[in-house]
Amino acid sequence: MNTKSLSVVIPARNEEAGLRMLLSKLRQQLPNAEIIVVDDGSTDSTSEIGRELGARVIRHPYGMGNGASIKSGARAASGEILLFMDADGQHDPADIPRMLTMLDQGYDMVIGARDSTSQANVGRSFANRLYNWFASWMVGHRIPDLTSGFRAVHTVKFREFLYLLPNGFSYPTTITMSFFRAGYTVGYLTIHAHQRIGKSHIQPLRDGVRFFLIIFKIGTLYSPLKLFLPISITFFITALCYYGYTYSTMGRFTNMSALLFMNSVVIFLIGLVSEQITALTYNRRDPD
Repeated sequence: MNTKSLSVVIPARNEEAGLRMLLSKLRQQLPNAEIIVVDDGSTDSTSEIGRELGARVIRHPYGMGNGASIKSGARAASGEILLFMDADGQHDPADIPRMLTMLDQGYDMVIGARDSTSQANVGRSFANRLYNWFASWMVGHRIPDLTSGFRAVHTVKFREFLYLLPNGFSYPTTITMSFFRAGYTVGYLTIHAHQRIGKSHIQPLRDGVRFFLIIFKIGTLYSPLKLFLPISITFFITALCYYGYTYSTMGRFTNMSALLFMNSVVIFLIGLVSEQITALTYNRRDPD
């Protein structure tokens, strides 16, 4: 198991029901680790439980989002390795040694990939499968779990991408794609996620739309041209087909054909410019 100093970051909002049990298990598993609980504007006793059980508590005065909590914890951590896990009891501290062992084997980040029995419902399972498939296609590597919040990573490398992370729930997507784009190694460890303790903060209608947008964010974050080029080609082929139809039936080139051709060119150019912006975003300069 990795012997470098370890900081465990736990974002929590009204998680008093599961936090006490989690912190007790963590202290048994990692007696020397720095444990940071980021209280994201809780109205219950989340902060009090964290302090009572010896964790360092960072409190947001109001709810800022899961990603904002992750960033606060990452900035405050003193360990060479960051380990993120949820406060609701889904993640088992017993899996941590295996994750740290994989870091020892050369991975830059190790993610706990939930098995098929860990999904909360059919809808959530289908959505995650869609995200995983699309992300795998974008990066050219199999991604078994894109949205897992249980992960271990080298602190220095994680902090390189803090400015890219959103304040909401899609931070796992952003950091995973950022690591792939930067050429860092990402490993996956199959885990079983337990039933959460307490009430979920996810609202199906609002977050369903938001998570749907994650798919497009994945494309524009990792390789925009790979997303925009097929759309551009589709418009171009449609324009050709429509022009062929109008020419054979009316003997003329219509405004609709012109519009479709122009759209295909504009979409391609947007993808090209986005690709250059993305390349500049990830053009990091290594220290001398």
